[in-house]
Amino acid sequence: MPDLPHSLFVLAGALAVLATWRFWPVVGYPFTALSVRASWRKVSLGCGLTKKRARWAFTLTPGALVSTGTVKVRRRFRRVAVDTTPWIRLPLPTRHGWRVTVHLLEGQIPDDYAQVAERLAHSWGVHAVRVSSPRPGRVVLAAIIRDPLMRVDRLPPSEELLKVTVGRLETGAPWVIDFRIVPHWLSAGATQSGKSNLANALIVGLAPQPVALVGFDLKGGVEFTPYAPRLSALATTRTESVGLLDDLVTLMLNRMDLCRRTGARNLWQLPSVVRPVPVVVLVDELAELYLMADRSEKDEIAHTSTTLLRVARLGRAFGIYLFCCGQRIGSDLGPGVTALRAQCSGRICHRVNDPETATMTLGDLDPAALVSARAIPAETPGVAIVASQDGQWYRARSFHVSEATAEHAAWTYADLTPSWAEITADAPATEFDPADLDELLTA
Repeated sequence: MPDLPHSLFVLAGALAVLATWRFWPVVGYPFTALSVRASWRKVSLGCGLTKKRARWAFTLTPGALVSTGTVKVRRRFRRVAVDTTPWIRLPLPTRHGWRVTVHLLEGQIPDDYAQVAERLAHSWGVHAVRVSSPRPGRVVLAAIIRDPLMRVDRLPPSEELLKVTVGRLETGAPWVIDFRIVPHWLSAGATQSGKSNLANALIVGLAPQPVALVGFDLKGGVEFTPYAPRLSALATTRTESVGLLDDLVTLMLNRMDLCRRTGARNLWQLPSVVRPVPVVVLVDELAELYLMADRSEKDEIAHTSTTLLRVARLGRAFGIYLFCCGQRIGSDLGPGVTALRAQCSGRICHRVNDPETATMTLGDLDPAALVSARAIPAETPGVAIVASQDGQWYRARSFHVSEATAEHAAWTYADLTPSWAEITADAPATEFDPADLDELLTA
């Protein structure tokens, strides 16, 4: 029979650990705050965040040799170099850890702290440290005690137009894709990395909204065909994609003409009674639009690349939004992919098989984000690095949304699907010269 005192001791220890995690702000925070303040000087010295400054001080300096053979030591007032530690405020508790504000020393920038974020995390024994700068001269170090992405909640309903909460950020905040703020997104990820799951979450979130969904499924339709009841149009081959992209350009020109005739600068300035339905374009396997098997496909690929780029550059103002996905996105696909990437301010990088795809997705934003993207383990599907709408990058994880759930949403809200023929039926009142479009694109 186990020893009763020993069992009680183990039970008490387990309850103490549970209370520390569950009631972290009350139980664990006071000890952490004192520890951070007490260890800050050693931590900043070890991470190279201190600066040498000259100070006047009395120091012991060797003097003349006396007759006894000993060195006479005397005090002397002189300037010496000392290590100055950045001043920090009292750490404040957060849902998943704590944060502390640091006053920068002269010559320091926030990037100095971002480069040693991993060292700070190891020094404090936390999962990660994120660095942000709310205003000049200050940085905020946000310590995350444990990974909040190990488990995520269910997909909540979307209540705002073109806004979907698809997961959770590492900070504990919701991961929101808002097409009104960030109109075009580029998502990269290898097989089983969570890329398709994210598309499912978008379909479930957008299905009950008054929007038109358009799909480009270059896998022959195996990804989006089950959701066809909620799709206004679906292209499954490159030839069909060319025709559908031409329809999108025509639709964009029609809406451009409507806005010009009514004196509106964009779709959202139109009266609600005449405002066309927004269109969200979902592109799967983006690379298939650019891959060329032989020279006979050159003209078709050039036309596809140019048309998609036109939609990306001018579509936002006229209610056309892009969400492009791909396993492999590299500069070897041609300049059209690089130009399209420049128009996609929203970036999502899941686990990828080659570093160039991660570089293509995140390399022009933040080198630290690139390092984190390449460190995503295979056993955490859905985890991604997200360049969010606030200008920062975060680790995030999408809610698990099965194909059956997305298919059920597509059938449930099939009656809300606008007819693609009706959407593209209205011709412009006046002839729009394509040269005007080229002039807008090069402006």
